[in-house]
Amino acid sequence: MQTRRDAEFSEYVAARLGFLRRVAYLLCRDWDGADDLVQRALIKLYVHWARAQAADHTDAYARVIVVREFLIERRSGWSRRVRLDAQPPDAAAAETDHDAALDVRSALFGLPPRQRATLVLRYYCDLSVEQSAWALGCSAGTVKSQTAKGIEALRRALDQEARHG
Repeated sequence: MQTRRDAEFSEYVAARLGFLRRVAYLLCRDWDGADDLVQRALIKLYVHWARAQAADHTDAYARVIVVREFLIERRSGWSRRVRLDAQPPDAAAAETDHDAALDVRSALFGLPPRQRATLVLRYYCDLSVEQSAWALGCSAGTVKSQTAKGIEALRRALDQEARHG
């Protein structure tokens, strides 16, 4: 029984690791931090694997763990004492405006963690307000206000970049 459980978990991780890393990167803004975040989330996912498999959507269950681990980390004293600033990776993309993408990432990384998490869930993960509220452990109204504040902050940052860039 344990062998089958481990095999199923390993198969899931092999298939979805890239997705979980990208979500984590958008939250914590560097690949090393994203890897650490995903590792902590995978440990929790493994412990609760039976519950995750019984959930309607295993990806949603895993994504919630990643987001909650990110928010827990940001609330801890460690994240306020230690700050690692990494440059976004130079990744090739087909016909992408790299300058605009870097501007958006930079503006996104300037947001407070809760607003950043809300925008990542709503627009990168394409979750509804209710799904985002469940993932963040807050009300739908909080998601709506955090989304509005985050979008407004992104607009201001991008407008400022356009004027000075």
